[in-house]
Amino acid sequence: MPPEYRAIFDEWSPPLFLTTALLLSVILYTRGWYAIRKTRPALFPTWRLVCFNLGIATIWLSIASPMDGFADALLSAHMVEHLLLMSFVPPLLLLGYPQVPLLRGLPHGVTVHLLSPFLRMKWLRTLGHFLTRPVVAWLAMNLTFLLWHIPAAYDFALEHEHWHEFEHICFLASSILFWWPLIRPWPTTARYPGWIMLPYLVLADIVNTALSAFLAFCDRPVYTYYLERPNPFHIDPIADQRAGAVIMWVLGSLIFLVPAVFVTFRLLQQEKTRKS
Repeated sequence: MPPEYRAIFDEWSPPLFLTTALLLSVILYTRGWYAIRKTRPALFPTWRLVCFNLGIATIWLSIASPMDGFADALLSAHMVEHLLLMSFVPPLLLLGYPQVPLLRGLPHGVTVHLLSPFLRMKWLRTLGHFLTRPVVAWLAMNLTFLLWHIPAAYDFALEHEHWHEFEHICFLASSILFWWPLIRPWPTTARYPGWIMLPYLVLADIVNTALSAFLAFCDRPVYTYYLERPNPFHIDPIADQRAGAVIMWVLGSLIFLVPAVFVTFRLLQQEKTRKS
C-alpha cells in the first residue's frame, strides 16, 4: 500500500458514538421489521430491510470509515461523500418505510410512555406535513446544497470539526425531506399529482448541473482549504476540483434523471389506462 494511503488508514479510528448509533438503528429497524412482517408481509418484503440497512451502511462508509480521511485531503473524495449522503442514503432509508419499524423495534414502554405524547402532538404532525410539501422540501434541499458550497461556508466547515458534522446533518436531513414526496414512505397519506414530480426532479438536476459546471470550468481553485493543507497525493488542485465536479455532474444527474424517466413512464401508462 502506498505510504500516503497507509497514513490515512493509520490515523483512522471508528467514531464510537456514531458507529454505536448506526448499529442501534439497524437493530431497532430489523426487530420492528420482523414484527410488522408477520401481519403485513406484502408491505414489508425483504428488499425493504436490505434497503434500510444498506442506507445505514452507506452513512458509516461516507463519514465514519477511512473514506472521511480521504475527503479531508481531496475535494473529489469530499464530493463523493456529499453525493452518498444526499443522493444515495435518503432514498435507501425511505424505501425501507422506516417510521413504523423503528418505533416497533423500541421497547414497548419507551414507545408508550416516552414517545406517544410527542407523536400525538398536532403541531408536530402539522410541521411534518409542511416540511414534506414538495415546494418546501425542494427549497430545503437545494438551498442547503448551494449555501454549504459557498467557498467561505465550505472552508469553514472543513476547518471546524463540529461545523463539519453539522453540515453533514444538514445535507442528510434536507435530502430526506427532498426524497419524501417522491417515495412517500408508509404510512404517509399525502399524495401529489405525478406531473409535479417531473419539474421537481429536473429543476433539482439543473441546480446540481450549474454548481458542477462552475467547479468544472473555473480556472482557479474555489476552496482554499485544500491549498493550505498538505497534499499527500500530489494531485493538482484544479484537476482534483474538476474530478469532483464531474462526479457531481454525472452521478448527481443520473440520480435525478432516472427517477424522472420512471415517473414519465408511469404517467404515460396511467394515461393509456385511462383512455382505454
